[in-house]
Amino acid sequence: MDLLKVLVVDDESRMRKLVRDFLTVKGFSVLEAEDGEQAVDIFFQRKDISLVILDVMMPKMDGWEVCKTIRQYSRVPMIMLTARGEERDELQGFKLGVDEYISKPFSPKILAARVEAILRRSNMYEEGPAEAGGIRIDQAAHQVTIDGRSLDLSYKEFELLTYFVENCGIALSREKILNNVWNYDYFGDARTIDTHVKKLRSKMGEKGNYIKTIWGMGYKFEVDE
Repeated sequence: MDLLKVLVVDDESRMRKLVRDFLTVKGFSVLEAEDGEQAVDIFFQRKDISLVILDVMMPKMDGWEVCKTIRQYSRVPMIMLTARGEERDELQGFKLGVDEYISKPFSPKILAARVEAILRRSNMYEEGPAEAGGIRIDQAAHQVTIDGRSLDLSYKEFELLTYFVENCGIALSREKILNNVWNYDYFGDARTIDTHVKKLRSKMGEKGNYIKTIWGMGYKFEVDE
């Protein structure tokens, strides 16, 4: 199978190299663009790019314009990578159709994990069931088992548990969970997440303890050793 192609767009060559090196190790083919205009040209010339990692502040055409231009023709997954971390910037990104928003400085390891998780949700990977700590998630069959016992989950509970398992060991804010499980155009109350987590933990029995609460922030799925 051909390697999935990721387009990395950043005017800093050092940043592009950092991201490229980590993604290459993970088995991706990486293309690079040093400004927005070049990014748009490469994207429409290649037509086989699976994901775009996009900086906001760039010469010639900024990240917002690149995103708007591509979104007119494609729903390719996009990660916005920027030093600007204000809430209004994140909201603008999600309104334009950005799938993920990561602020610099960032962990390349976590970025690579986000790329893999987004591509899995986009059905770019043909992978088997996800497993962690005796929990087995078969997305194709929409089934969850714990130590071989079938778990009866609602659609959103299934999506939430899948998101947790895909991001095992990563702290997730309530806002990030809303954006990824309920989608960026959901303007509900973040307490919706707490309600679903409570129900999910109850159904999971002792394995519900894998979903750790991070007070004042959100949750982290972590398998006990």
